[in-house]
Amino acid sequence: MENNAAEKRTSATVWQVAKAVMFAFMGIRKKSDLENDAATLKPTQLIVGGIIGAIVFVISIILLVRLVVS
Repeated sequence: MENNAAEKRTSATVWQVAKAVMFAFMGIRKKSDLENDAATLKPTQLIVGGIIGAIVFVISIILLVRLVVS
């Protein structure tokens, strides 16, 4: 039965994944938003979003340091 529920989940938009990952990086989230994410987001979407978010974060820190140092 659990597979049936997982198959019925609607796929989340790119914006929903980005928002969930961004709030996860900051460590803040409403309980209602968390429950909504759990119902709509797939684990693979979160993994890919997290990796992309981490890459963007690291690149932005590197660019910021280069800007300040130069």
